[in-house]
Amino acid sequence: MEKEMLAIARLKSGKFEKFMGFMQSDEGMAVRKTVAHVEKTVPAIGPDKSYVMFKVSVHNEEEMKKFASGNNPIAKPIFDECVEVVEMYELSKVNL
Repeated sequence: MEKEMLAIARLKSGKFEKFMGFMQSDEGMAVRKTVAHVEKTVPAIGPDKSYVMFKVSVHNEEEMKKFASGNNPIAKPIFDECVEVVEMYELSKVNL
């Protein structure tokens, strides 16, 4: 089942380019595809590049939690080097 989630990653100083380079690389895209529909991802960047946000359509919640917590074996080295902390939120539609 698909679930909308928001991930906010606070990055270590000066690591924005390296982190985003991985996320956009073939290797990073392959890992991301195992947990979410990458074509539906909506990214946002903090004005000072100290954090990034991603609205994601998750299809594998347990693996998404591993990925976001830096416990995915492929992504772990980049997360260890670049990410201070990731917070995840479940999103639900608000009817107006």
